[in-house]
Amino acid sequence: MTISRRQLFLNSVAAAAAASFGSQSRAATTKPGMPGPFPGRVVAVAHPGSIVSNTYQAAPVQQMMQKGMRELTGAPSWIDGWRRLFEKGDVVGIKVSPVGGKNLSSDGLVLKEILAGLAEAGVPAKDVVVFNRYREETLAAGIDKWLPQGVRLMAASERYDEWQHDMGGYDEDHFMEMALIKPGEDFNDKHMRRSYVARVVTKEINKFINLPVLKHHQSAGVTICLKNMSHGMVNNVNRSHTTPTLNACGIFIPSVVSLPVIREKATLHICDAVKASFHGGPGGKAQYIWEHKTMYFATDPVALDKTGLGVIDAKRKAQGMLPLALAKPDNDSHYLNSQIEHIEIAGMLGLGVFDDSKIDVRRIALK
Repeated sequence: MTISRRQLFLNSVAAAAAASFGSQSRAATTKPGMPGPFPGRVVAVAHPGSIVSNTYQAAPVQQMMQKGMRELTGAPSWIDGWRRLFEKGDVVGIKVSPVGGKNLSSDGLVLKEILAGLAEAGVPAKDVVVFNRYREETLAAGIDKWLPQGVRLMAASERYDEWQHDMGGYDEDHFMEMALIKPGEDFNDKHMRRSYVARVVTKEINKFINLPVLKHHQSAGVTICLKNMSHGMVNNVNRSHTTPTLNACGIFIPSVVSLPVIREKATLHICDAVKASFHGGPGGKAQYIWEHKTMYFATDPVALDKTGLGVIDAKRKAQGMLPLALAKPDNDSHYLNSQIEHIEIAGMLGLGVFDDSKIDVRRIALK
């Protein structure tokens, strides 16, 4: 058997990853989450009426959510679909993504349908926690106004800061340690080398739903399922992309997501791509936002992210831009190389399916 140079490179990356980071983490669940019961399966549901005048439309969103859950799970009804993944007694977190602000965050109508599905599965509002790392960022996006009575809103940190070493909302028993610090920090200080998992993930919930938006990201290439977990559930993440050339997102992202307390609690990924961005991310720069009018469903975040990468690259091509793997810095994206390899490395670590020939993308167009 011959081994290609590419495979040798990937094997060396995996070996380097094993040597350069450690972790301490144990999940409280008994069933592994990622890639879940449907590895390689991605359901893309499109509806031309899902957004009108920059406003999500309730009936089309409901149709998309219900069709997506039926098709993903193979259940006879959307209620049965939710019941195949969740049950009474679960405490479910919903990881939102408000980095893009009000103009590029998942909509309250999407959350409404998720809460309805969980309720049908026997999970009441009091057992649902909507969470994000930064409270101020979450409030600025208006997410607190989406929540019905009983649903809790939690954050690990009050606001963004450059150093990100606060421990008030993080668990010292669950961390990823990597030989990577920010310039000027003391390598001998373990807190500089570690990223600790938010307590809401380790203590408050036994399952979570990942609710990212389809977006470009300067250092990681894309920020979809994997990055919404890696950089949204632990502290001390700035060290992964300190400067345009000091960029380690390619290995940092899968190293965090492979922590058992994250991997085993990840149950469902719903990517809101009704609106999406193809450049200038992770914020929502208006000139790069387009109405994709699609929702993506998976239990496999790698397959979903690989699919989403293809969507963003196709949009970039239509705009006369290079694919992310070849793109170079410009005024709106400053990093030398977008490390989209984080998706492939996550696949190598068993978090999901990366090979396009093994990914089953089921595209559904509603009217």
